[in-house]
Amino acid sequence: MRIALIGYGKMGKAIETIALQKGHEIVLKIDLDNAHELTKEYLGKADVAIEFTGPSNAVDNIKKCMDAGTPVVSGSTGWLERWNEVEQYCNTSKGSLLYASNYSIGVNLFFELNKYLAKLMEPYGEYDVQMEEVHHTQKKDAPSGTAITLAEQVLKQIRRKKLWVNQEAGTPDELQIISERTDPAPGTHKIKYTSDIDDLEIIHTAHNRVGFAGGAVLGAEFLAGKKGIYSMKDVLGL
Repeated sequence: MRIALIGYGKMGKAIETIALQKGHEIVLKIDLDNAHELTKEYLGKADVAIEFTGPSNAVDNIKKCMDAGTPVVSGSTGWLERWNEVEQYCNTSKGSLLYASNYSIGVNLFFELNKYLAKLMEPYGEYDVQMEEVHHTQKKDAPSGTAITLAEQVLKQIRRKKLWVNQEAGTPDELQIISERTDPAPGTHKIKYTSDIDDLEIIHTAHNRVGFAGGAVLGAEFLAGKKGIYSMKDVLGL
């Protein structure tokens, strides 16, 4: 499979390593110094693109892939307020998009565990719930996309919580997310239920970037040749 890498930082390099180990070919590497090469001509050489950049560039990058007819796997976070725009663009252009806030297989299993635990905890109002996420200092958004996904899953189940806040909760209906940035920290997410008599918590801790990169390559293998919008639930059959 021929892969275009859009974003060639630490994550892009980790993806490259795994892709090459699996016998794939990297035909395009886009970084800040050659962003002008993100064109239909160059993208057309790839069977799929993997896009890990930042919130300011992600939407334009995704659209350029769709314009070129190149399926795109995006792991950029912080842009989902424009999701409807991207979804419509994909449908209109008959494009292909796989999006996840986190491509780690372990995290995606953690998502399912989080939803189930929140459903179990919903009837028990004596338990409050809060979240904590820790990432490296180069992480550009806070809270992380993974933390937002986890928070929104909790909000769908715990009806006494109405919104998440990235600060100390001011009212009982706010779900508090504490964001910490420290090095080195590939990523830790914790959901904790607290009562006067006991605590209950689930934690996912990444040891390195390999899990994220491996999941992105797995997603690229899944998406190549497909049309439409997919998630890691589709990739993993969850």
